[in-house]
Amino acid sequence: MTLNHSDILQQYIAGNLPAGSRTEVLMPVHPDSSTLLVACRPDDYSASAFAKAVEDCDAQLLWLSVTGMRARNGNIIVALTVNARAPWGVARSLERYGYEVVHARGSEDSIEHREAVDRVNELIHYLEI
Repeated sequence: MTLNHSDILQQYIAGNLPAGSRTEVLMPVHPDSSTLLVACRPDDYSASAFAKAVEDCDAQLLWLSVTGMRARNGNIIVALTVNARAPWGVARSLERYGYEVVHARGSEDSIEHREAVDRVNELIHYLEI
């Protein structure tokens, strides 16, 4: 039996969704998105500043969470998911706002994408022969 979105909401509110399903509905997978881990001082944390930095790159902030991780200097680590295949423009924007990007991974970094790039490069190599 497939549940519709309002049924899922009702089950979530009632506490009847299994842990895996709860995670999936709170943090859905977005195929053309990037994930960034950003360090900032606890006093400098501002969800609206993160959103503005992302929106300055014509991207949208899909998900934001303060994690339980800390940088070596004690700064908090914030996880962001944005609707951009490549995270590099968003990373530069966040750094202009004074945040430190400690990790970034885009959908273009997937194994499938790398294999496709390798195949295209092999084709180009054969065409050059």
